[in-house]
Amino acid sequence: MAQKILVIEDEEGIIHLINLYLKDAGYEVVVARDGADGLALHAREHPDLVVLDIMLPAIDGFEVCRRIRAWSKTPILMLTARGDEDDRIAGLEIGADDYLVKPFSPRELVSRVRAILRRVGNQEPPETPSAKAAEPAKSDSEASLHFPNLDIDLLARRVEVQGSEVALTPTEFDLLALLARSPDRVFTREVLMNKVWGYDYLGDGHTIDVHISSLRKKIELDPQQRYIKTVWRVGYRFEAKARSTANS
Repeated sequence: MAQKILVIEDEEGIIHLINLYLKDAGYEVVVARDGADGLALHAREHPDLVVLDIMLPAIDGFEVCRRIRAWSKTPILMLTARGDEDDRIAGLEIGADDYLVKPFSPRELVSRVRAILRRVGNQEPPETPSAKAAEPAKSDSEASLHFPNLDIDLLARRVEVQGSEVALTPTEFDLLALLARSPDRVFTREVLMNKVWGYDYLGDGHTIDVHISSLRKKIELDPQQRYIKTVWRVGYRFEAKARSTANS
């Protein structure tokens, strides 16, 4: 079954172009021409990804993004006609996974969509009884990561801070999982972009900084416990002493 893309956009020319290229790439496309209809379609259609314009009638793209994030982790690719960096940062901070600035290449949009869906879909399927019998069970250490006040379930893509689940976007979870799997390893921004977004990602390094900032706000509730350290002019590393499984 084809993956479903919800396009929330009010410019007919752009709708036609996006629709043409996404369908040609094998996706099913549903279209809303304002923010209110977009929210209704999202609730009804349960799309695999949302392509969301910022400048929309009725409800703007920022508010649409906030409302979707309140109930769903659906990946969101934002479109903006503005070159203003503040708009791009604002979109990422409220939960968008990526952005494109108009005018954009429709081929690049398809490439971004593929990279996001590939990343989100890169999860292990539930094991069948026959699979469990044929393969050794994964150890707890392979399935989850435990740090002081922070627990990461890699299979369920679930994160708990101080015993309470926190809602991360797919991009935030992938960043956290990548860093936490290799404590003390320094990841450059380029490596993070390649591993999380995919090698065909054409964004800029500042995108990483915005996602890291948002991630920190969600997992570093205790100001004395900073998990993600900035390595000046290089990138980031994860720094936390893991709990003993005996004390878990």
